[in-house]
Amino acid sequence: MVFGAIRAKLQILIQHTMSTMKVIELLCNSTVGWEDAAKNGIAEASRTLKNIRSIYIKDQSATVENGKITEYRITAKVTFAIEH
Repeated sequence: MVFGAIRAKLQILIQHTMSTMKVIELLCNSTVGWEDAAKNGIAEASRTLKNIRSIYIKDQSATVENGKITEYRITAKVTFAIEH
């Protein structure tokens, strides 16, 4: 009987702590560096998305002019929780 009550409480706890996550892909840039590009992307995404949980940098690139890097670019996957 005690184990049944504990099991029921655990199931309720699991239902309340599980959330639905969504992943989107962002293209971000910066004239400073790749880390700054990631920060810019999160700052911009945070304007419209709530509950951002993580960022995964999928790819990095840069544009070059006259032998110097002029823009740092990243492709990132951002994960956020969807509210129910």
